[in-house]
Amino acid sequence: MRIVVLGGGTAGWMAANLFATAWPQARVSVIESPEIGIIGVGEGSTPQLKAFFDRIGLAERDWMPRANATYKTGIAFHGWSERSGCESYFHPFPSDLDLHTNDAFFSHCAARRGGVDFVAHPDRFYLPARLAAEARGPHPAEDFPFEVTYGYHFDAYLVGAVLRDHAVARGVAHLPLKVTEVRVSAEGQVAALVTEHGQAIEADLFVDSSGFRSVIAQEALGVKFRPFADNLFNDSAVVMPTPRAGQAIAPQTRATALSAGWCWAIPLTNRTGNGYVYSSRYIDAAAAEAELRAHLGLGPHDPPARHLKMKVGRVENSWTANCLTVGLSQGFIEPLEATALHIVQATVEGFIAAYEAGGFTPKHRDDFNARINARYEGIRDYIVCHYRVNRRADSDYWRDNAANQALSDTLRRVLHIWYSGGDLVAEVARLGIEGYYSAVSWHCLLAGYGVFPDRTEPRGQGFDMARIDAMLAKSARHFAPHHEQLAALER
Repeated sequence: MRIVVLGGGTAGWMAANLFATAWPQARVSVIESPEIGIIGVGEGSTPQLKAFFDRIGLAERDWMPRANATYKTGIAFHGWSERSGCESYFHPFPSDLDLHTNDAFFSHCAARRGGVDFVAHPDRFYLPARLAAEARGPHPAEDFPFEVTYGYHFDAYLVGAVLRDHAVARGVAHLPLKVTEVRVSAEGQVAALVTEHGQAIEADLFVDSSGFRSVIAQEALGVKFRPFADNLFNDSAVVMPTPRAGQAIAPQTRATALSAGWCWAIPLTNRTGNGYVYSSRYIDAAAAEAELRAHLGLGPHDPPARHLKMKVGRVENSWTANCLTVGLSQGFIEPLEATALHIVQATVEGFIAAYEAGGFTPKHRDDFNARINARYEGIRDYIVCHYRVNRRADSDYWRDNAANQALSDTLRRVLHIWYSGGDLVAEVARLGIEGYYSAVSWHCLLAGYGVFPDRTEPRGQGFDMARIDAMLAKSARHFAPHHEQLAALER
């Protein structure tokens, strides 16, 4: 079988590595134009990326130092709520230990939703939040009996290069060529990609990783694009790096709300990546750059800024004819939860499973497309919820988000259950959305913002918070500082 991936970058080389791993007899090629740059907006991941590196056989010490990578135990949200005590919260990647505090957190949230004055801030219940607060890495001492789930931060350009080198070493062909034409047969199949020098490159399967242009899927095959602008307002970003100050590196992404969007801060070993994701309906590019510089305490010119436009939404179908679409060609949900590479991984792995199960035919194509579309919509709901339940009132952007009624039936149901005091754990399971975001994530988001009745009264007795605090503090001492764990990768 011949597989041609159009476009490199992290998404294209991820796909190539997964195909080469699953089907070692396949002839996999990646066409990567030397003239087209990599956007590289995202520099963070979800925990699923560790499974990807394990699957393709790349150990952390073999790729993390090369990509200036750090560990990530979750995301710290700042300024999304003005409610007292909820000015910030941490969305954790839950560890095995956290199974022992989930019941306490859920119970306190239920009581707090009923007007009882119990502690219900997520940071008090989860080990990853404490590790981030104390700048400790996610690898415990050998005597610690629980595994810790984590993701990564990295330089997106360097990760693409690492994955390229790994794929080429496994026999994937790297073709530095510029494609100028996509030939489509009368039956609607992709027949060949034609380069600027007239070379026709044929394959059995084509993978479109050509970026927002979506050269094969959208331009050549006419796959429709479904925008998400009705409830995800952000369409632009301005990015700039700053030097890393000091030795401590918190293993977290920081997401800080600004006037017309939010700013990320992502710690790498050599710098901090910063970017302001905003809506051009509420602020122009120059004002957004000025606001980001002021937030970072920078002058008007140093360092230089990059301005990006985002095409937020998804294609109607990720698998059309003999073309699989991945990365920005497939869709983009803004980088708030760093889901871009997770969707690439889920798409390619899901395609491999569906294609094999169907005897290498399109037999399961419709089911595959439905599953990927459901994943997009599930992730979209969770991110929309961040904006819909925000507790800010200082700009039209935040007020309009809070008043937005363009919500899916699923998100409406989640919010109804929360506000009415119902069983959110059971409802998340009933809706079948726990595979996108678990009940823990939904509780952390809603409780972290302080989405509770204004009036409370002391009544009854909850879990012993002093005991939970002591257990988490004792557990955290099994984890060395983050910078020491990173340094160990290079020894």
